[in-house]
Amino acid sequence: MFATNAPVQPIDPDKIRPEIQALQPQLVAFRRQIHQQPELGFKERLTAAAIASKLTEWQIPHQTGIAQTGIVAMIQGRKTSFRLKTLAIRADMDALPIQEANDVPYKSQHDGVMHACGHDGHTAIALMTAYYLSRHQNDFAGMVKIIFQPAEEGPGGAKPTIEAGVLTNPDVNAIIGLHLWNNLPLGTIGVRSGALMAAVEQFDLTIQGKGGHGAMPHQTVDSIVVASQIVSALQTIVSRNVNPIDSAVVTVGKFTAGKARNVIADTASLSGTVRYFSPDLADFFHQRIEAIVAGICASHGATYQLDYIKFYPPVINDPKITDLVRSIATDLVETPLGVVPECQTMGGEDMAFFLQKVPGCYFFLGAANPDRSLAYPHHHPRFDFDETALSTGVEMFVRCVEKYCN
Repeated sequence: MFATNAPVQPIDPDKIRPEIQALQPQLVAFRRQIHQQPELGFKERLTAAAIASKLTEWQIPHQTGIAQTGIVAMIQGRKTSFRLKTLAIRADMDALPIQEANDVPYKSQHDGVMHACGHDGHTAIALMTAYYLSRHQNDFAGMVKIIFQPAEEGPGGAKPTIEAGVLTNPDVNAIIGLHLWNNLPLGTIGVRSGALMAAVEQFDLTIQGKGGHGAMPHQTVDSIVVASQIVSALQTIVSRNVNPIDSAVVTVGKFTAGKARNVIADTASLSGTVRYFSPDLADFFHQRIEAIVAGICASHGATYQLDYIKFYPPVINDPKITDLVRSIATDLVETPLGVVPECQTMGGEDMAFFLQKVPGCYFFLGAANPDRSLAYPHHHPRFDFDETALSTGVEMFVRCVEKYCN
C-alpha cells in the first residue's frame, strides 16, 4: 500500500474544525522558519529557542534544556472527569547532514544540513497543537505533555529525554506521535497495531589477514577472500536462521579493502545494518554474526574485530491506543485509500523507547503529492512534503486528546 505515485486524496475540509483551519498559515510559516535553520542532533538551539519563544508568548508552561535542547510543554485540561489521565505527544526536532537541492524560498540556510525527513513539520504540528489546546482547556480533562525531542536521527535523543523525567510528574499514561510520510499520498493515514518500524542495529568489522604478492597467495591470508565469504554467509542468517514468518534484513553496505591489483590486502573492513520487527530477536543477530565471523576467520587463519551497536528497538504500538487512533483516523480521512493498515517499514525510530515505557501509538501521516513534485523519499536532498498535511496532523492530535482524556 506504500505508493508515492498514488493519486492525492484531498481530505474533506469540513472534517477539520475552522479554528484549526485558521492555523494553517502559522503552521506553514513556523515550519518554513524551522526548515531554513536546520540543526543536527543535540544542537537544536535555534529551534528550541523558537519553540520556547512561542510557548512563552502564549503563556504555556514549559521546561527547557531537557537532554540538552529538548522542551516539554504542559497544558492542563479544565474538564471534570472521574479519572484524570496524562497523554503525551512527542515530536522530534533535528535535521540531517544533507545538502539541500530544492530551489524554494525556504531553502536551508545552513550549509550541509537539511530537514530531509519532516521533523520541521512534526515540530510545527506539535507546537500549534499546544497553542490550540491552551485556548480550549475546557474541552478536555487531565494533562497533555508535548515533548519536543532532540536527536532522533542520531545519536538518539529519546533515551536521555526519558531519563530526564519527561514521563513523570505527573506520570504519563499513554503517548502518541506521528511521522509525515512520503511513502503515502496526501489524504491517507497509516495506522497499525503491533510492530510498525524495525529495530536498528549496526556493525563495523575489520578482518586482519596477512598481505603479500598477488602471484604468491600461498604466503598470505587473503583478507578479501575471508571478508567475501563472510558477506555471503551473513545472508544465510535471515534465510536459514530466522523464522520465515519474522521479517528481518542484514545488509552489508560498505566493503573496503586493497590498494593495488597485484597486492593481496592484509586487512578488509565491512560495515552494515541489521533490521527486524520481533523483540524476541533482540540479542540474536549480534551473537549469530559473531559466530559466523569467528568461524570463517578461524578456518582461514585470520583474526577480526567486531564492533556491534544496538541503536533503536522496534516501534511496537499498543493495541488499545492504536484502536483509538485508528477510529479517529477513519472518521477524518474518508478518502478512497483512507486509513492504511499495512504500513510497516524497516526504517527505525527512537520513538520505540517511549513505547517501551508507556502504551502508545506512532502513526504515519500521508504527505506526498506527485502532482507538485512533492514525493521524493525521506533523506533525499530534494525531500519536501505537501504542507496541507500540517493542519490534518493538528486535527488528529486534538481529537486524540479529546477522546483519550475525556
